[in-house]
Amino acid sequence: MADHAGLVDELVHVGRKAVARGLVLGSGGNLSARLPGADECVVTASGTWLDELTPGDFSVVGLDGSHRGGHPKPSSEVQLHLHSYLARPDVNAVIHLHPQLSVLLDALGHQIRLFTIDHAYYVRRVATVPYIASGTDELARAGAEALADADAVILGHHGCSVVGETVEAAHKRVANLEEAAVATYRALLLGDTTTVCPPEYLERIRRLEAGAGEAPV
Repeated sequence: MADHAGLVDELVHVGRKAVARGLVLGSGGNLSARLPGADECVVTASGTWLDELTPGDFSVVGLDGSHRGGHPKPSSEVQLHLHSYLARPDVNAVIHLHPQLSVLLDALGHQIRLFTIDHAYYVRRVATVPYIASGTDELARAGAEALADADAVILGHHGCSVVGETVEAAHKRVANLEEAAVATYRALLLGDTTTVCPPEYLERIRRLEAGAGEAPV
């Protein structure tokens, strides 16, 4: 696990912050990361509480599903992580949490809207997958397929799967996803069903990224 020590430290930090933010309760989520281009990842072990993680609470799992070290029992959702890496070679972190408002709005048929430039910049687009039993290969494949044109996916009546080039990027994305859900909920209470961040903002950001690398918010 020596090569993965830095990734584990980052995931331990994210786990604590995710619970503190109310994005997940107890052992209701799982986290993973890999070194760029690696054919294996570190993933939280089954039953671990995300605000109490230690280096011993991580398994090393190959993208082929083989156990390669660390805790002997990886998360029951490990296939969701593995399929996500296989579908998106550009990402190096997968965060699966249970943000309550994001899940509630999706269950009630409301699209999560991106209101602020932070929402738009970090989340871009929210994909959805209808309810599929957790821990199944079917859910793992559906969640990974939804990443074809999105970095944040709501898993019906369950949680979310968010990916990023780094652990930090994925963490910012999931935090902004739930903030967007909160804003959507408040807007609905006020009777608004249409307001979103001006589309020209993201169009400008995409042009900047295509021409000169990633632009600041």
